[in-house]
Amino acid sequence: MKLSLLSELNAERAARRATVVVTDTASGEQRLVREADIASDPLADILAAAIRSGKSGTVETPEGPRFLAVQTPPLRILCLGAVHISQALAPIAKVLGHDVVVVDPRTAFATPERFPDVPVIAAWPDEALPKLGVDRYTAFVALTHDPKIDDPGLRIALHSNCFYVGALGSRKTHGRRVERLKEAGFSEAEIGRIRAPIGLAIGAVSPAEIALSIMGEITAALRLDPDAKRADAKAPAAA
Repeated sequence: MKLSLLSELNAERAARRATVVVTDTASGEQRLVREADIASDPLADILAAAIRSGKSGTVETPEGPRFLAVQTPPLRILCLGAVHISQALAPIAKVLGHDVVVVDPRTAFATPERFPDVPVIAAWPDEALPKLGVDRYTAFVALTHDPKIDDPGLRIALHSNCFYVGALGSRKTHGRRVERLKEAGFSEAEIGRIRAPIGLAIGAVSPAEIALSIMGEITAALRLDPDAKRADAKAPAAA
């Protein structure tokens, strides 16, 4: 790999942006494709699928075989609320190789003892989230059931390009949330990004089952083609 290409690759990695290095297996010629440029690339569909999978490998293209070296930032799950669901979600996410951060201003809940080996930030979301950076490879999960905490976090998430925004609550609870966000100036399209009630429709009841349904929905949002039709059915959640 040329030094100039390696420097570009390292810069993209540091900025938490995905890339694909395309290598002509016959000539050894290489080029770097940034995620933002994939749509205009001749191999757009192939590269987009590679980014979604996060896997490197050799593929057949109209120009012949190419090796795709995929570099994606570590997925970060930002849990707003140091609650029982977060306690169950954190180890599931870590087993999958994801980073987890828990934010909750309630110091009685946001403790290292309740979340071993997970960064816990005892601060309000409008203070903590801008410092963390909510980017394309962040999944934002609002779990406190307290509008004073969840709503400021959701406002930040909806202003970002994070790939997943979910919020705990029944349809009635979410309806009230929607009205508050509309009053705050958000459009229906922006509010429509929120997955609520949160999680896949697996009949989840316990905190661990709800955490599993959330992780499944996050994984689907990350890996599946965004143009594919997503089921509207949602798991019931407490009001």
